[in-house]
Amino acid sequence: MAKRILVVDDEKSIVTLLKYNLEQAGFSVITAFDGEEGLQTVVEQKPDLVVLDLMLPKLDGIEVCKQLRQLKVNVPILMLTAKDDEFDKVLGLELGADDYLTKPFSPREVVARIKAILRRAQQQAPIAEQGTQEDQQPALIIGELKVYPDRYEASFNDELLELTPKEFELLVYLSRNKGRVLTRDQLLSAVWNYDFVGDSRIVDVHISHLREKIEKDTRKPLYIKTIRGHGYKLEEPKQE
Repeated sequence: MAKRILVVDDEKSIVTLLKYNLEQAGFSVITAFDGEEGLQTVVEQKPDLVVLDLMLPKLDGIEVCKQLRQLKVNVPILMLTAKDDEFDKVLGLELGADDYLTKPFSPREVVARIKAILRRAQQQAPIAEQGTQEDQQPALIIGELKVYPDRYEASFNDELLELTPKEFELLVYLSRNKGRVLTRDQLLSAVWNYDFVGDSRIVDVHISHLREKIEKDTRKPLYIKTIRGHGYKLEEPKQE
């Protein structure tokens, strides 16, 4: 069955362009032209991914993204923005968007980004649904942090963590490479599965999000350490 993509944009020409190219790539496409309609469509039709414009009438893309995450709807979101404003990009990511593209963009790049996001999600979900206990990978345990790749779950101090799909993927990768220093470029390649052309801010934002959920003091992290001039490392917390 074809994956369903919801395109939310008030510019009909862009919706038409994306719908055509996504259908040519084998996706099923549904559309919405304002934020309220987009939000309602996600809740009612449960698409596999949302392409969400930042500047929308009624509810802007930031608010749509925020409300979806508050409703615990973890559908992957690719945000589109006509602005080249770093604040807007970062804010979208902080509110739970998985990726962003700045207009004007190539339809082929949109398709490639969507395929990359869905491929990551598909690699994890079917195993959790279909695998037997014998098939499942063991939990990754680092201090009070427990990550279950097959179950798409993570807990800290025995409390389930609420993570976006991309936060979970990043946490799994860091956990599987416990003790290793990973550069931002390595994380971009492994977790986002394509080249962001040096835009490492997306990594920093997601690391900050993870720290807020597993660190007692984000200014003095015990788990996710910044290695200046290199990148990040997830390690066992040192006993105080």
